Amino acid sequence: YSLALDSFLECILSRNGVRVMSIEFKILDFIQTLHTPVLDKIMVGVTKLGDVGIIWIILTAILLIIPKTRRTGGVMLVALVVQTVLCNVILKNLFARTRPYDVNTTVQLLVPKLHDFSFPSGHTSASFTAVSALYFSKDKLWKPALILACLIAVSRLYLYVHYPTDVLGLSLIHI
Repeated sequence: YSLALDSFLECILSRNGVRVMSIEFKILDFIQTLHTPVLDKIMVGVTKLGDVGIIWIILTAILLIIPKTRRTGGVMLVALVVQTVLCNVILKNLFARTRPYDVNTTVQLLVPKLHDFSFPSGHTSASFTAVSALYFSKDKLWKPALILACLIAVSRLYLYVHYPTDVLGLSLIHI
């Protein structure tokens, strides 16, 4: 965790971020070498589960409907609302980080270009917020949710829509 956190902090604190950006592009470019037609379809599908937090919204609704899990659903609802405001309204506009595909325009995108900023990853933040809410509510679903959250985070890198620090930054805070 320390190396990732150091990289994240260095990116934020460095004057120009050139060294960290270089490392981040090396990581992203390496991930591009892993592409296959099957993996492309899987990663696009996984990332779609995180679009507007849909998988977590559905899970929250299900938990709210079931009386036995209503408290957990309420915790998730509040956590996701706070996360949405903090991540997508405040932090994205505060950092205003350009997406990697806007810097490296040679990459062939598998998903449509996004119209918001890169840092932090909303998909990843919502995912780890849901995992944290489940974990702290002592719900057994936190384990499969963690696996899905990690897959969603990796998909954002695979699809070249986020830098590694966009994904790792808030993930580490949730852990």
